[in-house]
Amino acid sequence: MSTPRSAALALTASLVVGVLAACTSTSGAPETTGAEPAASSSATQEPTPDPSTRLGWGPTLGELDRAKAIVADMSDEEVAGQVIVGRYLGTDPTEVATMLREHHLAGISITNGNVVDETQVREMTAELTQASLDDGRSYPPVLGVDQEGGYVSHLRGIATEFPAFTAAGAAIEADGPSGREIVRQAAYATGLELRDLGFTWVFAPVADVTIGAADPTIGTRSASEDPAVAAKATAAAVRGFDAAGVVSTAKHFPGHGAATSDSHDTLPVLDSTLAEIEAHDLPPFEAAIATHAPAVMMSHLDLTAIAPGVPASLAPEVYDLLRDDLGFQGVAITDSLGMGAVASSFKPAVAALNAGADLLLMPVDTVETHRVVTQALRQGDLSRERIEEAAARVVALQLWQQRAAAEQPVPADVGTVALDAAAALTSAAY
Repeated sequence: MSTPRSAALALTASLVVGVLAACTSTSGAPETTGAEPAASSSATQEPTPDPSTRLGWGPTLGELDRAKAIVADMSDEEVAGQVIVGRYLGTDPTEVATMLREHHLAGISITNGNVVDETQVREMTAELTQASLDDGRSYPPVLGVDQEGGYVSHLRGIATEFPAFTAAGAAIEADGPSGREIVRQAAYATGLELRDLGFTWVFAPVADVTIGAADPTIGTRSASEDPAVAAKATAAAVRGFDAAGVVSTAKHFPGHGAATSDSHDTLPVLDSTLAEIEAHDLPPFEAAIATHAPAVMMSHLDLTAIAPGVPASLAPEVYDLLRDDLGFQGVAITDSLGMGAVASSFKPAVAALNAGADLLLMPVDTVETHRVVTQALRQGDLSRERIEEAAARVVALQLWQQRAAAEQPVPADVGTVALDAAAALTSAAY
């Protein structure tokens, strides 16, 4: 939405303690006349941008420029694949690795149905990484997993078990500065352990602010019922994941915690006013963005005050809220397109991209979605400019992940580091 922010948002800015910083600059060159010699304009020319300048979501300006050049040379089939994170059934990655290579997929989301044990997980991520290399890419694929802590942990029994994210809020409420550092360390250790297993993304932290017992979907996945506490926990987790060299995903924008039905099954209708959304739901996302969040996951919610009747993940107005009002410039990824909220009543892939999504997560049929996106591109239902914008953000973020991982090697005792971090978070919270 491009409308001015309401007064309520100004009040909630104070909730994002110590994390919101903005740095803007303008350069206004005076107009020249035809009588002035060309040389006189040299003093007013814009300086050449420094390619090492870090953008507000992780990559450098040079990495984004390189990504734009890479996707500009892609065929329609290749660029269509770069905006899809696929799914697969079973535990043998051979077939899905072929799918990733042949359909040029950005990556694959791994669920608990795809994993057996640590050895199999390592073999799987290695085979998928090799498939990406065989497709001619110089950057890693998106290999993501839900590893939030608590019951939404798809590597249960393989990676270290952390308490649900509500423990992060409890730790911060018990001791603010110390609690935030413990939360950061927990995310840092989780990220390192995921990287050690071959992952590049984590679909966490949950930035939703729960309303408690009436919330059937998020519950203890949320850090708190208090927007200020949830904001601090979300920002601390983003910092930890960032330091570990893994891509974090703040979710589910603009906030699923007040919904009273489950988007896995149906499209929840959220009747909150815009002022209520700004006050209750947005502070953790603002905190995440201020802390250089690289990716934000879009919810499947019917927000009657913003885009009635349309899932947020398919609504341009909601992407405008994220980008124009909150200033997010990174990768916007949909929640799973296989969820009941969108899979049964909508044709979500092209609609989501046209609305502003950069990545389509787990469509019902990955190969068919690749065909549909490619066809839409060729027929003009999806512009080349829009899909290149989306794909360039994804590639730039993977270039960042590659560099960040190289700068932060996984320690040999990563398992011990993770166990200690989990114990410290549990102790601080309970």
